[in-house]
Amino acid sequence: MAESTKRQNNAAGKAPVATPNVGQLVALETAMSGAIGGKVRVQTTVSAHPTLEGTLYTICPLTHIVALSTTPPNTIHHLLSLPSITTLTILSPPPSVPALPPYLSTTALHARAAAALQRAHEKASRVNRNVSKEAQEIFDAISRMLPTRWDGKDIVVMDQVVVKGPGYRSEDCRAGKEAGSALARVKKVLENERKKLAQREPKVPKPVIPAVPAIPTFSGGPRKGG
Repeated sequence: MAESTKRQNNAAGKAPVATPNVGQLVALETAMSGAIGGKVRVQTTVSAHPTLEGTLYTICPLTHIVALSTTPPNTIHHLLSLPSITTLTILSPPPSVPALPPYLSTTALHARAAAALQRAHEKASRVNRNVSKEAQEIFDAISRMLPTRWDGKDIVVMDQVVVKGPGYRSEDCRAGKEAGSALARVKKVLENERKKLAQREPKVPKPVIPAVPAIPTFSGGPRKGG
């Protein structure tokens, strides 16, 4: 009986504990989360710092702790509990954050890298270092119109016609009987390219040989002096 009376007296002697309004805390936390990095002014229930003004550094959603750094020259970081903040004023919004880059698929990146590598190999295979500059120009001209590849020093067109080196002329074209139309087409392309190459060649002027004066001749016998 005495123990029960003692407990009642102790309970009656305790001061009531104020519980914060949950709705207000949620609204305040939401507002402060959107103001991180901006300039704010807060009114608090802390007697030592009833008003603080500075940059809102961060807010922890688990512990409801707010970090605020006051403006220079005396920069001080303050840690406040969210329930201790009674008023929030946003003085300036946080600086704009650049948008995150779009999601990049590693599969697409690998595919692009493989395609680029394949193109590089194909480009390298089209250059034959064992032939003349003229032969390479002929190859490049034909390859712009027809599928072309090197076979040693010979040019293979459409896997049907072979342009034999080192001449690379229409009479150097070889093909089977079933590739008559392809052979005629390759010869025409080759002849046209030969004409273009001839037109691009610098014309060397012929050297001018000076005329030799004629040696006079005399008819009859030698003239005697006197």
